Amino acid sequence: MAQASQEPDPQADWPSRSTACEILLRAGLVRQRTRRRKPGHPGKPISIATAPNDLWCVDFKGQFKTRDGQYCYPLTVTDRYSRYLLGCRALLSTETEGAKATFLQIFKKYGLPQAIRSPTTVPFASTANLARLSKLSVWWIRLGIRPELIEPGKPQQNGQHKRCIVS
Repeated sequence: MAQASQEPDPQADWPSRSTACEILLRAGLVRQRTRRRKPGHPGKPISIATAPNDLWCVDFKGQFKTRDGQYCYPLTVTDRYSRYLLGCRALLSTETEGAKATFLQIFKKYGLPQAIRSPTTVPFASTANLARLSKLSVWWIRLGIRPELIEPGKPQQNGQHKRCIVS
């Protein structure tokens, strides 16, 4: 009985993998795979601020360690239209309670915005449900504020806020 697998001739010129696949596809010997669509993001942020309090942008600037060894998480809130820094609060964590207390103070001072644009990170969004609603964003909805998430990996959609907190 002959051996089923033979060693290929090292002197032979073989086509590249992509060429071989194309030849087999044209001959009808293989089927193209259907690609599954990833569950998409709710969409690009679409709000355009035409007046103060139309749209606020929020983000944590980034953690850093203080001299006493504690981590500090600065929460920043800006008005998209006026580019005014509404609040910058140093928090001990990114948990909802600290952010909610900060927003309460800012709401009392400046009123409620129409929408709040935020990144898809804790505490602004959740991966636990399809709508990506966190406790904080549900609270905003109850107050009549529309949460608006930027697309993951697209910080330029919140670029004005990012530039504000860098300078």
